[in-house]
Amino acid sequence: MKTQNWSARLAPYKTADNIRAINEFFLTAVPLALMWVTIAWLFNTGSLIAVFAGIALMIPAAGFLVRLFILQHDCGHGSLFSSRAANDWFGRILGVFTYTPYDYWRKQHAAHHATSGNLDGRGMGDIDTMTLSEYQALNSWGRLRYRLYRHPLVMFGLGPAYVFLLEHRLPLGTKRHELTQWIGVIATNIGILLTSWLLVMAFGLTTFLLVQLPLVVLSASIGVWLFYVQHQFDETYWDVKPAWTHAHAALHGSSYYDLPKPLMWLTGNIGIHHVHHLSSKIPFHKLPKVISAHPELKSIGRLTAWESLKCVRLTLWDEHAKRMITFREARTMVAG
Repeated sequence: MKTQNWSARLAPYKTADNIRAINEFFLTAVPLALMWVTIAWLFNTGSLIAVFAGIALMIPAAGFLVRLFILQHDCGHGSLFSSRAANDWFGRILGVFTYTPYDYWRKQHAAHHATSGNLDGRGMGDIDTMTLSEYQALNSWGRLRYRLYRHPLVMFGLGPAYVFLLEHRLPLGTKRHELTQWIGVIATNIGILLTSWLLVMAFGLTTFLLVQLPLVVLSASIGVWLFYVQHQFDETYWDVKPAWTHAHAALHGSSYYDLPKPLMWLTGNIGIHHVHHLSSKIPFHKLPKVISAHPELKSIGRLTAWESLKCVRLTLWDEHAKRMITFREARTMVAG
C-alpha cells in the first residue's frame, strides 16, 4: 500500500482534546487507586481466599497501570494536551507512578520512532534484534548471550523488572551534559520515594512491598509484551537506506494488534500501532476512529491475541527472506 498520502489523510485526527484527556486520566487513575487499596485490604485480612482474590485483582490493576503509562506516552508525543507545557509536566508527574522518568524515556522513544525498521539505526529505545548474518558471525559466547537476552523469561520477566525498577533509576547511557534528563530522573526518584513513604505510612512496609512490587513488575511485563508484538512479528519490516523510508517502516514495520475491545481500551489502543507510527500526534483515544474511517488499514500487519503468541519464537531478521525467523530455523540454515 502506498504511504505518501497518509500524512494528509490523518491530519484531521491530530487535534488534542483537553477535556477528553482529563476524563481519560480519571477513568484510569481512580480505578487503579481503588484496586490498589482493595488489594492491600485483601492481603491484610489474613484469609487465604482473600489473598488469592487480591492476587487475581492484581492483573486488572496492572492493566490500568499500563493504561496510565499510555497517557504518559501520549504526553511524550505532545498529543494528549494541546499545550506542550501541560504535556511535559503531566508526563513527569505520571512518571512517578509508572516508574518511568519522562524526559529520559521521551528521548529514547523519539529515537525509536525515528529509526524503527532501520537496520542502521538500531540500539536506542528498541528491542535488540540481530540479523541472521550477524548472529551467524558471533562466537559461541556471543550467541549464548543473545539467546539468553531473547529468552521469554528474560524478555518478559527479568528484563522488564530490571528496566523499570533499576535501569530507570540511574540511566547510565545518558550523557552527563544532558541535565534535563538527569534532573528528570532524580526528580522522578524523589517522587517515587515520597509516594512510597506515604503508602508505607498508611499500609505498612510489608503490605506496600507485597502490592507495589508485583504490580510494577507485572505491568512492566505487559508493557514489554505489547511493545514486542508491535514490531517483532513475522511480516515486520527492516531495511537499510536508501531503501528504508520512515513512512513505509511505520506502516509495514508496526503491527495492528487486534485485541478484544475491553483489552484494546485497557491498553490505550496502542495495538493500533501502525497508525500510531504513521502519525504519533494522534491522541490514543482517536486511533479507533482512524481504523473505522480507513478500513484498508485493518489488514496491514494484523495480529490477533492468539497469533501474537507465535511471535515469542521469532528472534532473528533474515535479511534474504525479509522476515523474522526462529533460532531453530537459523540452525537448519547453518546445517544446510
